[in-house]
Amino acid sequence: MPDFLWSLGGFILAIGILVAFHEFGHYWVARRCGVKVLRFSIGFGRRIWSRTSRDGVEWTLSAIPLGGYVKMLDEREGPVPAELRSQAFNNAPVGKRFLIVAAGPVFNFLLAIAFYWLVLLMGVQSIKPMIAAPAAKSAAAQAGLREGEQVVEVDGEATPTWIDLRTELLDKALGGGSLPLRVLAADGSQRSVRLDLGGVRVDPEYVFADLGLEPYEPPIPPIVARVIPGGAAEAAGLRGGDHIVSLDGQPIAGRREMIAWLSARPEQVVKVGVRRGAETLELQAIVARVEEGGRVIGRIGVEIAASPDLWQDLRAESRRGPLEAVPGAVEQTWRMSALTLKMLWRMVLGDVSVKNVSGPIQIAQVAGYSAQVGLVSFLSFLAVVSVSLGVLNLLPVPLLDGGHLLFYAIEAVKGSPLSERAQEAGQRMGLTFLVMLMGLAFYNDVMRLLN
Repeated sequence: MPDFLWSLGGFILAIGILVAFHEFGHYWVARRCGVKVLRFSIGFGRRIWSRTSRDGVEWTLSAIPLGGYVKMLDEREGPVPAELRSQAFNNAPVGKRFLIVAAGPVFNFLLAIAFYWLVLLMGVQSIKPMIAAPAAKSAAAQAGLREGEQVVEVDGEATPTWIDLRTELLDKALGGGSLPLRVLAADGSQRSVRLDLGGVRVDPEYVFADLGLEPYEPPIPPIVARVIPGGAAEAAGLRGGDHIVSLDGQPIAGRREMIAWLSARPEQVVKVGVRRGAETLELQAIVARVEEGGRVIGRIGVEIAASPDLWQDLRAESRRGPLEAVPGAVEQTWRMSALTLKMLWRMVLGDVSVKNVSGPIQIAQVAGYSAQVGLVSFLSFLAVVSVSLGVLNLLPVPLLDGGHLLFYAIEAVKGSPLSERAQEAGQRMGLTFLVMLMGLAFYNDVMRLLN
């Protein structure tokens, strides 16, 4: 199946599940608070399917799958019969209105817990957190970390897989200061080191490069698996199966060594020594200039083969039983929520680039990739997006759930609702903010595609 169809199908399925559960939270609590629900819609725009249930709720699927809504009886939106006024949303006590609005984000967090529970139950396949040789002058190099060592703890938290290590490092890097690590050497001995985070940028685009922590890679011979069409390697005459043995006369033993050598030489002309069958050739290539992680590097456009057997000893799995997975899922949801808030705050401060804001195109791509990898990957993706929806909807921005909650909190304190003029001004500000945010997200998505 083409990547486009995977992305489209994964996006529609993901948004459908997440939006439906969010809106069901509003619907379920509204019904229990005695508020009459008129319509439950997934999507916006032209209706493509509709059915009215016995209790008078219109269930609708609409053409634009970018959200949804629950329409409740409300005197502010039209006349309400006298016998139904007690069931109108605007006549419900402020506490009930608060619960109804808060239920959407809360249900997103509950859904994330359910997804993380399934992920922990099924088991996460990853690799051991063994590190490659740290880059010179990086935080890891200055701490004395060495190639092949395994990070088993970060600030007292166990890191059984590389995924766990990345999550812990990203979370702790936002706090600055220094970070204690526990590392395991190849001979079985353990030692403690401290990473100095003083010069580490907290932006996810740069943080791991500044830390100097990359996954250990077993020696992989630089044998070309595929030549990327239109790249420097194709122009130079490289073919699949070629074994790159030297660059400008310097012997090259492994893939990582080749990548490091080429990365430092963008736009340079290099002589590529190649073993092709029984003969040895010397080809000439112009190293392409590529921007990656905020820096310019060199690439020639080849994929290097790697036998899965090379990674066998590095495989790691994180799995828990049904009861043990419950607190683990709750903790993961809490940590992802806190991390999302921290990143948003650092974005406001300018420490994290707004390039990290993603829109529907990027979400669709990741949905497609994760769906192709497998069920556990797709469930993990759904959990992360569900947490993000919950957090974003709780932000105190008018038009979002959090903006309504802010209005209700003010009403509860002052004993009366905000004036319609104040609410309208807030809604205009909220609309402006959301339009700008969506514009930024689409711009970032398009720029990623172009790059």
